[in-house]
Amino acid sequence: MKALETSLALAEAATEPSDEALCRAFLAGDEAAFGTLVERHRALVFSLLRRYTARPEDAADLAQQAFLRALEASRRVFARWSLSGPAPFRAWLVRIALNLAKNHARQGRRWLQAVQHPETEAPGESAQESLERSERERQVRAAVLTLPRRQREVLTLRVDGGLGFRDIAETLGITETNAKVNFHHAVKRLRAQVAEPSEEER
Repeated sequence: MKALETSLALAEAATEPSDEALCRAFLAGDEAAFGTLVERHRALVFSLLRRYTARPEDAADLAQQAFLRALEASRRVFARWSLSGPAPFRAWLVRIALNLAKNHARQGRRWLQAVQHPETEAPGESAQESLERSERERQVRAAVLTLPRRQREVLTLRVDGGLGFRDIAETLGITETNAKVNFHHAVKRLRAQVAEPSEEER
């Protein structure tokens, strides 16, 4: 029975239209196709924007703005894609979201506000452990803000957006090698700034 359910799930996934097919369907007048694209990429956009906001509500508002901007520009952009080849919808949408995120972050550096509202204490944590975890989260948030712009963008798209290096390169207009190098340097820099405390320091 389980094998049958797995086979049905795989068959259903195989029949789902690609982003490119949905873009073309929307361009041909199928309004519902854009809604399918929104649902398909909603979690990715929210995850990306959440990194730049102090509250989930802010990320949700920015996500809505991103989809509205995409909708407003869709017919013009989709028409251009239909003439030039594949439709890189996800990379284009992530680029819109990333621009909104950067503008939001510049307006008061709101990441830093998040440290004033510590996360809910994890089950089984002592007060000391919760305090140490909150402090490390604060350090990481602050350290990410000090990264060079490109390193921060690549890190955010890789960690929060879950994008592969090829998609990151396409989104940012850089080479795949450049994306990998920036990610490597970002991780190395963060590790140096937020090092694990030694036994003597604990």
